[in-house]
Amino acid sequence: MSATVFYLFLGFTAFSTLLQLLLSLRQSRAVLLHRGRVPRDFKDVVSLEEHQKAADYALAKQRFSRWHILYETLLLLMFTLGGGLNLLAETANRLAASPLNQGVLLVVLFSLASSLLSLPFALYRSFRLEAAFGFNNMTLGTFFADQIKGLLLGAAIGIPLLYAVIYLMGAAGNAWWLWVWLLWLGFSLLMLWAFPKWIAPLFNRFEPLADEDLQQRITNLLTRTGFASNGIFVMDGSKRSGHANAYFTGLGQNKRIVFFDTLLKGMQPQEVEAVLAHELGHFKHRHIVRQIAVRFLLALLVLFALGQIIHFAAVYHGLGVAYPSHAMALLLMMLVLPVLSFPFAPLDSFSSRRNEFEADRFAAAHTHAEDLISALLKLYRSNAASLVNDRWYARWYDSHPNARERIAALRQGGQTG
Repeated sequence: MSATVFYLFLGFTAFSTLLQLLLSLRQSRAVLLHRGRVPRDFKDVVSLEEHQKAADYALAKQRFSRWHILYETLLLLMFTLGGGLNLLAETANRLAASPLNQGVLLVVLFSLASSLLSLPFALYRSFRLEAAFGFNNMTLGTFFADQIKGLLLGAAIGIPLLYAVIYLMGAAGNAWWLWVWLLWLGFSLLMLWAFPKWIAPLFNRFEPLADEDLQQRITNLLTRTGFASNGIFVMDGSKRSGHANAYFTGLGQNKRIVFFDTLLKGMQPQEVEAVLAHELGHFKHRHIVRQIAVRFLLALLVLFALGQIIHFAAVYHGLGVAYPSHAMALLLMMLVLPVLSFPFAPLDSFSSRRNEFEADRFAAAHTHAEDLISALLKLYRSNAASLVNDRWYARWYDSHPNARERIAALRQGGQTG
């Protein structure tokens, strides 16, 4: 049985890794083939220089991605078959007396080791790749401050949760997976509610929107669409990056609309309104609620499956683990699940792209389609987003439709409101 688990794990790992590399190579090939000329649909609105910058940025990201894929696979094998988890378990067992404390310490040691091992790639991404294309505005001091704050926040929130989860796994009998899921469900909803008011301000500054004309325009849009929020805020995204974005966050009375300051620069008020209308479309069509519900359901299924195999020693041995425990089962689930789920990623991407089209139609119905098109083109330029994507790469990775499809759909079906 352990040999079967071993070969299945190696097979899935090899398949997932090779598939990721193949998709990345296909994307690089597609971008490189079209680097020399602007796609026909954009030749009047995107310059060759802008197009080539986006192509070079996409190629650089894919080169980085391929090295990162190989590194992540190496780490996965090092922690499992290479004995890394065993070494961490031995350390935790020496430092703590009770099984509960040993389990929590094992997860903490793994988190610290993972953070340290991922640090070189995080540094390279920000200070070499992003900086080379003018997107990194972060200093080393800000980078390491974020890392330290993230670790401290993770410890303050995560360690009590870990104690509760591992305790339930040992004390709640065969139905522990249901109790852990209910705990995780409540915790996740609490974090969604608390994030905008208590957590996000630890990393960024949020200020009320100061532009009175834009504020009034947005207020009118919210009134027309029946949306209520606890404020419209501008985030100092430029402190870290030149990329632009906008998002909704929070639950209940803590719902907020957040614009990156980089988004507001260079955007006309009607374009900002159209971008916000698109985000409102996600809310009105309940995309976010459905996505959260699907993730909660998948989490329930995963925990149920873990509950059925958690006591099979062959599973641990097949993955190179000599110290079975509840905490070890959680770590193995976290490590192996991405390998097993990657072939199914197109399902999630397809659903997300469909939601984007639906949100675009909502925006076109409540603002003006041409304003959203204009805003999208500015976002593509400012973010150096590639106008060309390989179709198979897009099926796996693209949560948004490509520029050509999105703009064509708006021009075809978007009626001005």
